[in-house]
Amino acid sequence: MKRYCVKCRAGRIEYIDILRETEDGFFTRLTRLSDGNEKVIDEFMSRNLFDMCVKTGYIYEIAAEVSSVA
Repeated sequence: MKRYCVKCRAGRIEYIDILRETEDGFFTRLTRLSDGNEKVIDEFMSRNLFDMCVKTGYIYEIAAEVSSVA
């Protein structure tokens, strides 16, 4: 499973896990950590939107060794 970090405001951590890939896009799990709270959202992201987010640097892949959150 690949994990991507999301650029966000200071004090907040967001990352996207790719759960499953299809021809049209990705089933993802967004995890948002803020002020000691965790929110998890499962959703579908189209391939076009995903590619645009990677291309612009809004999301970027996290190396496998550092992808766990303590």
